[in-house]
Amino acid sequence: MLKSYYNKDVREAGLDEVGRGCLAGPVVAAAVILPLDYTHEFLNDSKQLTRVQREILQEEIMREAIAWAVAEVDNFEIDRINILKASFLAMHLAVDKLHTKPEHLLVDGNRFTPYPMIPHTCIIKGDAHYLSIAAASVLAKTYRDNLMSELALQHPHYGWETNVGYPTIHHRKAIRLHGTCSYHRMSFRLLKEETEEMEVDIEEGNSEI
Repeated sequence: MLKSYYNKDVREAGLDEVGRGCLAGPVVAAAVILPLDYTHEFLNDSKQLTRVQREILQEEIMREAIAWAVAEVDNFEIDRINILKASFLAMHLAVDKLHTKPEHLLVDGNRFTPYPMIPHTCIIKGDAHYLSIAAASVLAKTYRDNLMSELALQHPHYGWETNVGYPTIHHRKAIRLHGTCSYHRMSFRLLKEETEEMEVDIEEGNSEI
């Protein structure tokens, strides 16, 4: 079971982001302040949970949290400032939206741009160690997954309802065939060389090429 707090003497907000490695769509971050005595049997890193589990947890986190917020930075800003800065900006924006001010930030990862007047601690794989970070990862992922499913209705070629913008073979093939759209991150390497794609397909046992 994950830990309920890093420092029980201060009000902590867990921070996490999703979508950093995607070729399209925004990067999304969440901030969550949980009650000090909050526990949960299966709350964990969102990547370790099923979609149904994440949706159940999303409702519970939103109901039980002292405060929570989700924020996004779009692909245009990602292209302008780079994905790392955009990820930190999304986390800052999520903290900005909290209606209860935290006294300490628990950040998933090993780097962070300090938030004004609030100390922070970076925790590598923090979403697998602390409930508040795991809760943030669940809120960020459910929000972004739902958003990409909505965008998939506008742009059905890319398979965003399943790959949510990540660089899958299908996604890259669709870019090669149909071109990019206004949600793609143009500063990213959207296409691999055909020889690279063939090598990946062979490794995965795919005979489409």
